[in-house]
Parts: sequence; structure tokens; C-alpha cells
Amino acid sequence: MLATHAPLPEGALAGPEAPRDCPLCPRLVAYREANRAARPDWWNGAVPSWGDPNARLLVAGLAPGRGGANASGRPFTGDAAGVLLYATLLKTGFATGAYLARPDDDLQMVDCMIANAVRCAPPANKPEAVEEANCRPFLAKRIAALPRLRVIVTLGDVSRRNVLRALGARVAGVQAGHGVEAEVGPYTLINSYHCSRLNTNTGRLTPEMFEAVFLRARAVLDG
Repeated sequence: MLATHAPLPEGALAGPEAPRDCPLCPRLVAYREANRAARPDWWNGAVPSWGDPNARLLVAGLAPGRGGANASGRPFTGDAAGVLLYATLLKTGFATGAYLARPDDDLQMVDCMIANAVRCAPPANKPEAVEEANCRPFLAKRIAALPRLRVIVTLGDVSRRNVLRALGARVAGVQAGHGVEAEVGPYTLINSYHCSRLNTNTGRLTPEMFEAVFLRARAVLDG
């Protein structure tokens, strides 16, 4: 049985961040409650975007990992993907401090914000199409709420598709593939393979390939 919670306040679904107890996707709510029962010390809720509110760079991920962002409450914090992502952001000047895989470290984003296409952890890290659609308005409003945004780096194909749809663009209008770059409205989109362990362990994505994407983002911003 799902736990009962107080009704969401009026307007809770209207902003760029999903409320922690977002009710929109029954399957994700059920998964959230199962995780809460097993690990009540975890965050276990919709994970908010994190970073500089005046960022010119947005990094768009897929969804929180069960034992990563779903546990910590901060995007890409506590899982293998975050190790490469934050190391790369630090190296390319989009972050300062030290990444210690916990939300109380001194890591800070610089001119960069991180958001996920789907804000709640999905089973097996695979959101369903209806869940992507339910969450997409939050992504669209997050993009619109960044007044200086110029570059969006998409991590993986789910992110690419959802960013394009959030911008009202045709998915087929921007080719998939690592390093593919396109102008969509006022934004430069740069695609990357996702920095998941599956991609890095198999060599599909190397640290050098990943760094090149963010060096390109830096060149666009500073050009």
C-alpha cells in the first residue's frame, strides 16, 4: 500500500521543479514508496535541478539513479556517472571545490546548472514515454527560467529527445550521436553519450571524449 501524504499546495506543479512528492506518474510513485520503505534515510523523491541560477550552460541528464541522486537528493551525486561528470566540470571550469559524492561537500557549480529530463528515479533507470511526457513541462520551465542560458549539453538520447521536445523542436531535426551540435532557437545543443558506467566501462565514452564536449561548450560561451 502506498503511504499517504498531505495534499500538494496549490501551484506546486506550476514551477520549474517537481515537488518532492510529485504525484504525476503512478509507477514512479510506487517505486519511490518502495525505496522509502527499504531506505528511509534516503532522499526518495523528485530531485531538483542544481547549480547556478544565472548559468549559461545547462547539463541535461536522464533521471536520478536509485542509489545516486535518489539517495542524496542532488543530481549525479553518489553514483559512478557523477564521478566523471563532476571531474569534467571541475577540469573545464564549470565547477569549483571538491566532489565527495555527498550533498554536503563544498562542490559549487560555476555558470552551470544540472537538471534531469525525468525528476524521479525510474525502475532499472528506464523511464517510460508517458513519464517523460509528464515531466517534460518541468524541463521546459527550467530552461525558460535560466535568463542567460546559451548552451545545453544533453547526456544520452533520452535527454536529447526531451530537450528538443521541451523546446518545441522536431526530434528528427537534430541527429543523435556523440559530439553532434545544432542551433535550436537561441540555444546551442551539444550531444554527448551518457556518462554511465555502461558507456565508460565499455570504452564507448572515454574521459577525453567527454571533456571535449565541455571544452566545446566553453568555446561557444567564450567565443
